[in-house]
Amino acid sequence: MKSLNPLDLYDIHSLLSEEEQIVQDSAARFVDEKVLPIIGECFDAARFPKELIPEIASLGLLGSSIQGYDCAGLNGVAYGLICQELERGDSGLRSFVSVQSSLVMYPIFTYGSEEQKQRWLPAMAKGEAIGCFGLTEPHGGSDPSNMKTMAKKKGSDWVLNGAKMWITNGSIADVALVWAQTDDGIRGFLVEKNMKGFDAPDVHHKMSLRASVTSALYFDNLHVPEANVLPMVKGLKGPLSCLTQARYGISWGVIGAAQACLKEVLEYTQTRELFNRPLNHNQAVQLRLAEMARQITLAQLLSLRLGRLKDQGGMQPGQVSLAKWNNVRMAINIARDARDLLGGAGITTEFCPIRHALNLESVITYEGTESVHQLVIGKELTGVNAF
Repeated sequence: MKSLNPLDLYDIHSLLSEEEQIVQDSAARFVDEKVLPIIGECFDAARFPKELIPEIASLGLLGSSIQGYDCAGLNGVAYGLICQELERGDSGLRSFVSVQSSLVMYPIFTYGSEEQKQRWLPAMAKGEAIGCFGLTEPHGGSDPSNMKTMAKKKGSDWVLNGAKMWITNGSIADVALVWAQTDDGIRGFLVEKNMKGFDAPDVHHKMSLRASVTSALYFDNLHVPEANVLPMVKGLKGPLSCLTQARYGISWGVIGAAQACLKEVLEYTQTRELFNRPLNHNQAVQLRLAEMARQITLAQLLSLRLGRLKDQGGMQPGQVSLAKWNNVRMAINIARDARDLLGGAGITTEFCPIRHALNLESVITYEGTESVHQLVIGKELTGVNAF
């Protein structure tokens, strides 16, 4: 009888198309060969591995779901699998690709002019241009409608003033997609790195997402030409639709983090002996390992179903909220329990669970906190907005 794959108990891989399997396998090889050997050191040194960007781009992992403009044109499930494998390496690496693909390339493709698409999308797909997404503000947190960043029309330009916070890729970005209040509602502005009045200092002293660039964005009477305004969207619909895309990828990504933790703790408990027998011979240990596998399997099935709905055009934001809430909670619980099973060894980055646990403290907060997603589901169930 065929033995089960401990990291894929329900053989999700067999439910994938040939193209989806190829995408997952190629992303997995990249993570195994290029990411895992260096990522612990990058986390320790608080360094984003920029040297990996060219290969990430060459594999077609940037803007992978976009049709045309030198993008791969893959389906939603394939994009989810890319996120899963990258986050098996590190949440910071998946965050880089999520921001580039879902939060910058997606809105340019969906809401941008043809000139904006031609200028930015091919360069971003090749990794020659990096983007960041400016929505969250220092005081705003989970309430994007309370936006203080303002843009005022002045002649043929817009004058932008304000600040954004917790911006992945901020200081390395060639273009920032900044959402600002105008007299005509919230608009999206493509702010280029060399524009006068724009500054993007890094956030330091982080204990999470250390292998990722996190910045603040400041706008001081920054002039943005009309050609840099996204023409096809006004209001919160624009940024919220981007967040839906990013949350979808997160629901897949964190599965990879959980799988990495389970794999490592399976190997450790097989070889670590206490009281004259391996740890995995203890019932208490097996119960905990089985619980990890159960939670991972449920998350895999949830994200696969969500991906199929996305590719059929039927995915709803509430369904994305449920998957983000469930799967990130699953992953952070597994990372913490895996750390505990490793004992004292688990507090070092020689093993991955403490790194994943710390990263997931950010993932469970950004793109909507757990409470936000619970309230989204509450509204779906009751029809009452309790925000």
